[in-house]
Amino acid sequence: MSQAPAWTVRPAGPDDASALALVGAATFLETFAGAIEGTAILGHCAANHSAEAYHSLFAKSAQAWIGEADGGAPIGYALIARPELEAARPGDIELKRIYSLSRFHGSGLGSALMDAAVAGAAGQDRLLLGVKADNHRAIAFYRKQGFDPIATRQFNVGGKLFDDLVLARPLA
Repeated sequence: MSQAPAWTVRPAGPDDASALALVGAATFLETFAGAIEGTAILGHCAANHSAEAYHSLFAKSAQAWIGEADGGAPIGYALIARPELEAARPGDIELKRIYSLSRFHGSGLGSALMDAAVAGAAGQDRLLLGVKADNHRAIAFYRKQGFDPIATRQFNVGGKLFDDLVLARPLA
């Protein structure tokens, strides 16, 4: 008999912007500290992981789902929006972010967040995402979730450019 997870996933909205910003900045720092220069991480998080940045995404029809530990603390989230990737074509949607605190890796939270994002993308042809080309753990997770590489791009993190893979998962 398996034990129920110590977290839940629910739809998120503008009222959750501060929680998304907190998790976004924390997981970005946790993942890339030591791999990306600290000033670049700080600049990226200030620009992309503020409550205002999330309010802006929701104003442009983004959808999100938040993972919460028992007791309500935010521990992860997924967010989809109109694609901004050159490899995008009509009928695509982008998984802009899917993050979880490392303590919850292997708990099934990532798969639950991915399932929510895929359900939210119903009616689209493909789900796209960008991932740092040397983030092997994330790439392995995405491959397991049905994503395949379709392109590369340069991704700006606080004024520094990094190589990303662009992956796609068919939805139709």
